[in-house]
Amino acid sequence: MKILVTGGAGFIGSAVVRNIIDNTQDSVINVDKLTYAGNLESLVTVSNNSRYTFEQVDICNRVELDRVFAQHQPDAVMHLAAESHVDRSITGPADFIQTNIVGTYTLLEAARQYWMQLDAERKAAFRFHHISTDEVYGDLPHPDEQEGKAINLELPLFTETTPYAPSSPYSVSKASSDHLVRAWLRTYGLPTIVTNCSNNYGPYHFPEKLIPLVILNALEGKPLPIYGKGDQIRDWLYVEDHARALYKVVTEGKIGETYNIGGHNEKQNLEVVQAICSILDTLVPKATPYADQINYVTDRPGHDRRYAIDASKMSKELNWQPLETFETGLRKTVEWYLANQEWCQHVQDGTYQRERLGI
Repeated sequence: MKILVTGGAGFIGSAVVRNIIDNTQDSVINVDKLTYAGNLESLVTVSNNSRYTFEQVDICNRVELDRVFAQHQPDAVMHLAAESHVDRSITGPADFIQTNIVGTYTLLEAARQYWMQLDAERKAAFRFHHISTDEVYGDLPHPDEQEGKAINLELPLFTETTPYAPSSPYSVSKASSDHLVRAWLRTYGLPTIVTNCSNNYGPYHFPEKLIPLVILNALEGKPLPIYGKGDQIRDWLYVEDHARALYKVVTEGKIGETYNIGGHNEKQNLEVVQAICSILDTLVPKATPYADQINYVTDRPGHDRRYAIDASKMSKELNWQPLETFETGLRKTVEWYLANQEWCQHVQDGTYQRERLGI
């Protein structure tokens, strides 16, 4: 199978590309604009493989998309290209509207025109898999709002039927793209599938996000910023587990279905930072604990308090479960950043020096 992956030089996209090339016989056409968060160094292990092709194309460029579809004749699309950082969306929402909404529309139309020209067999087999986020659902009740309840399954979780209630420019733009994808199935018959995932972490993560930011700041003796009290809860999913899940969906998922993908790891942000500090205390010990660098800062506007995914549909229907616990995945992640300082430096050069973004 030939799979066209948009955003394949990004964090999750590169994990998807590596997984497909390393673990299947399928071919990948990686379509990526190479914004600040896209880095071909994340694909050095597969870049010379004959089943891998890179196309530097903006998904808002219809002419170039038409060329890519005509030239490479993909059997499926996995759409991951997106602006994805909430803080950046607060400061500059226009890029999020353009890429996540207009770009998704443009890609859908290019895919539809291509799909309509396929022969009956290829047309029936074609899939358009749209990768989204749990943030489209808004937020969930927090334990401190329900006296006596711990972080467990007694509290509600996001399911595939949870109503949408996005609260940031980022999540609104992703919700909009989800609706576009479903409309192109219902109106035009384009065979689409949607997945919504929880917070990813792991190797090759751009250091604007919490876990890589904390690891790199800790090593340099810089403050470790915690928004508000640090009690915001996220469900953490190791990126390679997510990549396996996405391949399951595009190859075995049912047209028109939505699948929620989560790691079953609800953690408060403060807990995550403390866990990183503890690992670093063991791997790179210094005179004082890394946790002494924790610095509480003003919270982000409209900060959602809790996300948590019910991934039981993925387990029951597609036989997928995460292989990593939060503890094993986080240790692998910290070890990767310690061993790949050159990659970390290259992705930040001239673009981002770990300053606070947003308001």
